[in-house]
Amino acid sequence: MANTDMLRLPAEELFHNEIEALIKAEKETPPPGWAMSPRSVLTYIMGGKAGRTVITPKYMGNQRIVEIAIATLVTDRALLLIGEPGTAKSWLSEHLTAAINGDSTKVVQGTAGTTEEQVRYSWNYAMLIANGPSDEALVKSPIYRAMETGTIARFEEISRCASEVQDALISILSEKRISVPELTREVPAKKGFSIIATANTRDKGVNEMSAALKRRFNIVVLPAPADLKTEVEIVQTRVKQLSESLNLRAAQPSQELVESVVTIFRELRSGMTLDKKEKVKPTSGVLSTAEAISLLTNGMALAASFGDGTIRDSDLAAALQGAIVKDEEKDTVVWKEYLENVMKKRGSKYLGLYQECKELNR
Repeated sequence: MANTDMLRLPAEELFHNEIEALIKAEKETPPPGWAMSPRSVLTYIMGGKAGRTVITPKYMGNQRIVEIAIATLVTDRALLLIGEPGTAKSWLSEHLTAAINGDSTKVVQGTAGTTEEQVRYSWNYAMLIANGPSDEALVKSPIYRAMETGTIARFEEISRCASEVQDALISILSEKRISVPELTREVPAKKGFSIIATANTRDKGVNEMSAALKRRFNIVVLPAPADLKTEVEIVQTRVKQLSESLNLRAAQPSQELVESVVTIFRELRSGMTLDKKEKVKPTSGVLSTAEAISLLTNGMALAASFGDGTIRDSDLAAALQGAIVKDEEKDTVVWKEYLENVMKKRGSKYLGLYQECKELNR
């Protein structure tokens, strides 16, 4: 049973019943190291049924993209998911590993401070000094452990890492083994081993990925939600899941409210109103789907803690201000122009939100 005291449960615990139902209903032979077949993994990601259990969709987008991603992991090539912020790269990566291995926690988080040791292995230096190199002193990286067990490791934001850290992956992905010269040992990868990496197209990070490293990956581009309806559905689903996980005692935001937030984000993101009749200045930030989810979840927290449990325009106005105005000098002007030239003209549907937002910008 899942530990309800944890702030955020890994996918394999949060959707344990669905994974178990898919494994129980399995009719095909899974690949080596996999808990279920590629077809069952697809059902887990896109939604469907396993016996009498309803499988909720985890990714709402082009099914063919997910099929390509799953098929890549059946082969000996690693998978690289790239896209703008908020296109569910990490979300898809986590759920793929949860379905395939029942463990999504072997993660390397890429940053400017990530070192080569975090990709390969490091040492417990107290034990190393006391007894010299030994199995007990060896600290295995998530990738090392994935190779040993024939499972999948995740590498988040790979493009933010320095070039020498990225290059450490080249030999691992080419040779499928890690050398530990201090122990005169080479660790070969078991069948089922792979890596799912993610990279952000907006934030190029410390270094661009080298052509040599890119060749070791099958690259799958995750697009932003294609239309308003799809993005609204994604936002509603994730807000419901997050609010239940956080036990927020507030009513779910209405369809109209979600549509309003998503519309504002899409228009400021694209530089054009949805009806294509008027250009608007885009903001310096991306205004991703993930930010819309966070904004509405925060609105629910405000409504539950300091209101009557129903999100009001006043709850959203401050959150919108914070999400949109990232660059005080540029974005404040863009936001004020949008309020006056677009939102104000939309009548009663946006009137309350317009007035609250304008009040904050006096």
